[in-house]
Amino acid sequence: MIKIINICGARPNFMKIAPLMRAYQAYDNIEALLVHTGQHYDENMSDLFFRQLGIPEPDINLEVGSAGHAKQTAEIMMRFEPVLLEHKPDWIVVVGDVNSTIACALVATKLGVKVAHVEAGLRSFDRDMPEEINRLLTDAISDLLFVSEPSGLENLAKEGVAEQKVHFVGNVMIDTLRSNLEKAERSPILEQLQVEPGGFNVVTLHRPSNVDDAATFGRIADALDEIQRDLPTIFPMHPRTRHNLSKLGLAERFAAMPNLRILEPVGYLDFLRLLGKAAVVVTDSGGIQEETTILGTWCLTVRENTERPITVTQGTNTLVGTDTNKITSAYRKCRTSARSAKPVPEKWDGKAAKRIAAVLAAAGV
Repeated sequence: MIKIINICGARPNFMKIAPLMRAYQAYDNIEALLVHTGQHYDENMSDLFFRQLGIPEPDINLEVGSAGHAKQTAEIMMRFEPVLLEHKPDWIVVVGDVNSTIACALVATKLGVKVAHVEAGLRSFDRDMPEEINRLLTDAISDLLFVSEPSGLENLAKEGVAEQKVHFVGNVMIDTLRSNLEKAERSPILEQLQVEPGGFNVVTLHRPSNVDDAATFGRIADALDEIQRDLPTIFPMHPRTRHNLSKLGLAERFAAMPNLRILEPVGYLDFLRLLGKAAVVVTDSGGIQEETTILGTWCLTVRENTERPITVTQGTNTLVGTDTNKITSAYRKCRTSARSAKPVPEKWDGKAAKRIAAVLAAAGV
């Protein structure tokens, strides 16, 4: 019997862990436990996602909560170590690039527990991003590296990772999207917001580099002002971003935009329908770059780089940075272009989690 502890901590992790927990059920030799570190912990950022995605209740919740990078990472490590010592797993599986990912991987490695990293090899080559540091360090100490796109294979090869550790399995985020599209179509969110398919935009912003600096956030706000004049614009707002509106003196500016509608974070099914029916999505999220690629929705990423280059070369994504004119120019171009019908990236077929489970089952103890 192979005992695997699976780690989720922040909202992006939940979409990645859900198909894995289902895939394990096909194997009699896998005992899978779920640990929620509690990095995202409130109703909209956590509980609702567990219910909608059919994720089983966590076997253990570390209830870490929010904090700065150092404190949160340290707190996760301190609370996770006793879990490993008690349960003695053969593997831990970490996903993505959040603090929970590197914290649990570090603890496991030091205790001699093998680590598998889902979504390995992604690189923005921007070490000012905390997530980039988390990716690099997690990959360096992992025993199995599950890759979602070809750039990951290239990056890991350049970094000297042994080929036998690396498996190109596809994208677990897309597993979740594909398995929930039909349910998302039944979401009443468009009717509730009184918008029509193709008749609105969606915005998400949460990265510190964008929402912690008044000048940067101000330039993005200028662009959003112009965008909302063209079409109603829906902005499910991350708690960090909402906090900074007042802190940076931008609350009145946003309140003065008549067609910009700020919401609390919405559930996965509602958000998936919004993404699929939007005219344009403006975001700084990594996962949304991938989701819009599959949905054929134009995506403007307010960053200078992306760790998911396939969304640019084969998808609907355009990197626009934080320059007001560049954002609005790209937006106007999207508005005069038909929805994308580009080919689906390799192995983004809804079967990534099954491939991962098969590798782990064969890897044994």
